Amino acid sequence: MLTKLLPLLLAVVGLGGGLGAGYLLRPPPAEETDVTPCGEIEAPAQTAERADTPDATHDYVKLNNQFVVPIVDKGRVGSLVVMALSLEVSAGQTELVYEREPKLRDAFLQVMFDHANAGGFSGVFTGSSRMSVLRNALREVAQKTLGPAVSDVLIIDFVRQDA
Repeated sequence: MLTKLLPLLLAVVGLGGGLGAGYLLRPPPAEETDVTPCGEIEAPAQTAERADTPDATHDYVKLNNQFVVPIVDKGRVGSLVVMALSLEVSAGQTELVYEREPKLRDAFLQVMFDHANAGGFSGVFTGSSRMSVLRNALREVAQKTLGPAVSDVLIIDFVRQDA
């Protein structure tokens, strides 16, 4: 008889535990919005404040593909560096980046190849001085290609794979 009651007892305990956990972990109530007589919904005050922050004047454009840079050592590829970049541009300039992306990618790759050939990716390659040199060179090339719309180049992902 105990073997018949045990599954039923486990089901009741599991159901009770699930209900208790659901009650304790439920999300907080939604923020209330004011409804005007015309039926339009007014946005909460916090949303309007966020739009006035300085970051609203910039857009961030992630370039579609990663950059792969071979590190040549003694005539053969010793390792690979893989980087993903984003650009900080003036608001509304996203389309400009995508229109000129092939030329921009070419310029970025040339900077990365020069950096690799100068030994920038060997040793302590993530040191702040070496990364500053690379960031500045990438920003200069981006501004030369896209004009003053670019304010910064952000290194999103950075990986070195030794062979």
